Amino acid sequence: TCDMIGSRDSVTRHRAGQAVDPEEVLQNKIVGLYFSAGWCSPCRDFTPLLCDFYTELLEGAQPPAPFEIVLPAQSWLALGPGAHFKMGKASAMALPFHDPYKHDLKKKYNITAIPKLVIVKQTGEVITDKGRKQIRERGLTCFRNWLEGADVFQNFSN
Repeated sequence: TCDMIGSRDSVTRHRAGQAVDPEEVLQNKIVGLYFSAGWCSPCRDFTPLLCDFYTELLEGAQPPAPFEIVLPAQSWLALGPGAHFKMGKASAMALPFHDPYKHDLKKKYNITAIPKLVIVKQTGEVITDKGRKQIRERGLTCFRNWLEGADVFQNFSN
């Protein structure tokens, strides 16, 4: 069950805009909840690094790494679709803009400042709330530590 996004009927794939089933898409994956905004300069600095990290994990490994990014709605909509969070060939997931659950997520994960990348298990349990710092300092090697803390079945090597 995907407790970190509640019992959502669907979330939206930002790039294509289609609804997806979070149970299916997030099953057996580590999830990065990325709280960000277009007006935030540190967010604009970190987002390309996160995009590269995400793309390399998904496209640079066979099979792709068990990792997904979920954006609460305020993270990208303030800029207009496509302006802020381009993920290469991969598409990040986002809650629908008017979904009030984004406020519950901010409260649940104690988001008081942005950018913030909270790495969670499929259950919503926090692996680390320092995802941004870890990616900046260690790059792809931090993913191995997340895997060890996640109890995710994986056939992933980097």
